[in-house]
Amino acid sequence: QVQFVESGGGSVQPGGSLRLSCVGSGFIFSNYWINWVRQVPGKGPEWVSGIHRDGSTYYYDRVKGRFTTSRDDAKNTAYLEMNDLKPEDTAVYYCQQTRGYFAGIFEFVGRGTQVTVSS
Repeated sequence: QVQFVESGGGSVQPGGSLRLSCVGSGFIFSNYWINWVRQVPGKGPEWVSGIHRDGSTYYYDRVKGRFTTSRDDAKNTAYLEMNDLKPEDTAVYYCQQTRGYFAGIFEFVGRGTQVTVSS
């Protein structure tokens, strides 16, 4: 059974930074893309970033240049470094594994971690 435990969220002011982590279990972590997705109540979910098992990274245009994703397969852990945070980044952030490039099918497995950006 696929499981993720996300952590690292919090409340920050605009321009602030956070580093999210997610630990995956129940699958061979190193064989999968690891994506970060986010959900704002009342709005549709958004794909934020994806990292291939070879380390190649891909980003939603609105976070490109501000967010960086990475992975440590020895620890079954993925990270999302978020800088220059904006109020529109406020959401619950989740990890999701996929076999290929994210295809728009969202699966919220873990409990997520809340990120709130406000002054």
